[in-house]
Amino acid sequence: MIGRFMAAEAEEPIVQIRELFKVYQQGEINVTALNGISLDITRGEFLTLMGPSGSGKSTLLHIIAGVDRPTSGSCHVQGIDVTALNESELADWRNHNVGFVFQTFNLIPVLTAYENVELPLLLTRLSSGERRRQVQTALELVGLADRQHHLPRQLSGGQEQRVAIARALVTDPSLIVADEPTGNLDSHSAQDVLTILQSLSRSAGKTVIMVTHDPKAAAYGSRSVHLEKGELSN
Repeated sequence: MIGRFMAAEAEEPIVQIRELFKVYQQGEINVTALNGISLDITRGEFLTLMGPSGSGKSTLLHIIAGVDRPTSGSCHVQGIDVTALNESELADWRNHNVGFVFQTFNLIPVLTAYENVELPLLLTRLSSGERRRQVQTALELVGLADRQHHLPRQLSGGQEQRVAIARALVTDPSLIVADEPTGNLDSHSAQDVLTILQSLSRSAGKTVIMVTHDPKAAAYGSRSVHLEKGELSN
């Protein structure tokens, strides 16, 4: 439950990546997206992944989140090598451990903010009362308790993204992954979203990993990692 949010445990790696390679085949040509990445991410850290288009930052994020697989190497999250899980195990692991926030909000237009946030909980065995408490807590955390009955078209872009963050939070995952979450937002809305993500790391002990190309957005993180042509750069 979200009510169990705890402060971050100091210096405990939640993600351990070793010699990670990802090679895509385009016709007869092999394209290397990740070239031997090794990286530790501390529990409760707000890590930003930066780099030019095609540098491999989104590929790395997707492997950490269990939505893509590497060609070789390992990615341990909370001690589990997610690259070794089969598809069924991986889906179950994602549902319990990862919250997703993307550039496009991916809200269901015919569902209210409350109903959109509740969606991940429908896969659990929680009672309707328990689901209601967790949805309301998540919406309160993003400042939208008073908008829970609004449809997405009745919300601003920034409010839609905050609903998406609440949906990512509602299962109380240990890891929040965000791929260009402010890319479609004006500067004020972007600041609101980044402040929420920063607070989740600092106050709620969530590990947040965010892909961004914006140095101003990256400044909200506790550490920034740069990728160039699939490799970590200084």
